[in-house]
Amino acid sequence: MHLPGSQIGDLFEPMTGRAWEAASVRDRIGARHRFYRSEGMARGDRVFILHGNNLEFFVDLLAIWLSGACAIPVDTRLTPFEIEHLLNAARPRFATAMPSLDGALFAVLDKADVRALDSTTESVAAGSGDPGPGMFLDDPAVILFTSGTTGNPKGVVHTHRSLRARWALLTQSLGTESYRRSLCLLPTHFGHGLICNSLFPWLNGADLGVLPSFNAEVAGSLGRIIDDNSITFLSSVPSLWKLALKVSGAPSGKSLKRVHCGSAPLSRQLWEEIRGWAGTKQVFNAYGITETGSWTAGTTMDGFEPADGLIGLPWGAEIRVLDSATVETGPNVPRECAAGEEGYIWLNTPALMQGYLDQDELTREVVVNGWFSTGDAGLLDERGCLFLKGRLREEINKGGLKVYPGDIDAVAEAAPKVNDVCTFAVEDSLYGQNVGIALVIEGNPDTVMPDVRSQMAERLAQHQMPVCWYVVDEIPRTSRGKINRAAVAETCLALPRFRFAAN
Repeated sequence: MHLPGSQIGDLFEPMTGRAWEAASVRDRIGARHRFYRSEGMARGDRVFILHGNNLEFFVDLLAIWLSGACAIPVDTRLTPFEIEHLLNAARPRFATAMPSLDGALFAVLDKADVRALDSTTESVAAGSGDPGPGMFLDDPAVILFTSGTTGNPKGVVHTHRSLRARWALLTQSLGTESYRRSLCLLPTHFGHGLICNSLFPWLNGADLGVLPSFNAEVAGSLGRIIDDNSITFLSSVPSLWKLALKVSGAPSGKSLKRVHCGSAPLSRQLWEEIRGWAGTKQVFNAYGITETGSWTAGTTMDGFEPADGLIGLPWGAEIRVLDSATVETGPNVPRECAAGEEGYIWLNTPALMQGYLDQDELTREVVVNGWFSTGDAGLLDERGCLFLKGRLREEINKGGLKVYPGDIDAVAEAAPKVNDVCTFAVEDSLYGQNVGIALVIEGNPDTVMPDVRSQMAERLAQHQMPVCWYVVDEIPRTSRGKINRAAVAETCLALPRFRFAAN
């Protein structure tokens, strides 16, 4: 089986000035592959990649695949304890690392009897060594850990077949022209950044610029980076856009043709702000789950207007909204919701994961007859457009009334002087759960907060209005840029509530 992406593009790093032309990249992949084979890497091996968002990452990834092995990109910002936890779960035979890797992590690798290979080594001559078996479609290609660095690790296993299905479906749905100079400023150790933002365009021949992920310096220079490198496409997440819109000047070169935003739905207001900054209306929500190869739907329909929670049409997937997030045996079969009726989102796609690593029971809980239960709540309108309402595990049950935190977030962040927001459940002796909210604001809380509450009261039903308010310096996020609402709630409950003055 041949290497995917025989038409790979150039790789470059805007922040360092390093650049490798496509021919050089192919030579480096070949050299790395020969080095790995000389070290004994073989089909079925698992390999940690303990670096990311650099040129070497992509050379390592394809060389590992040529060796028949499975790559496991890992966030090196994790603590040695967390890395050890993942090592115990994945049991890799090798790890590739830059010489600058923290010595404590090398010690963890040694303790786990994992061979560390220098990602800068290219010493094996061309034409030497056994090339190995190459890639097989149904062999695992990547394992992406989406949770469990201190608990029960949840590793999403994608095969070469599921990855190629995702790229083929995206090519059919989106084309490739807008992606000819793509920029990745998302982490390369999770689905959105790796599978779609990076590999989809690059393996289709696009040049790929690689930046450090979730970096304040990058956010502050984003407009200039786009202009200096004639960037035509980038994808990011709402939290980074909120920062970039505050600290970066807009690009002026008009090279940017397309923008995606994923991992959380755009609010209408943020959507419009990004359009204005980017200088194009081609700004799209992109919806996807790591388990389905990331992007499965987006707003690529004509004449749409931004709206809170709007996702759009399928990109190579079937979407159903059912009245249950699980399937039970017997007569309790989930009912398909009518147009406009809220329920739980299920996806069917050839790009579905092989399963969770060594967790067959967990896999069976979310995959039923080829359909994947996303855990997301939403609806399909009469056009077949998907709207996202929130996560099943995040919904607030206020005395039997369901409140979706994403709805509250969208209203709050539209208020003046609100820079960031997180809605979460708080315990309530009467209702069981009630609504709490943390806000990052500009200015004096005593003058800003009453206006925020007043504007929210105009757009929210009474049962949706927060009863516990907290003003914080920042909303903590994971390394993937996502909010852990339970963690925010725990932090806030140790703080004094904001008290509004009596009217």
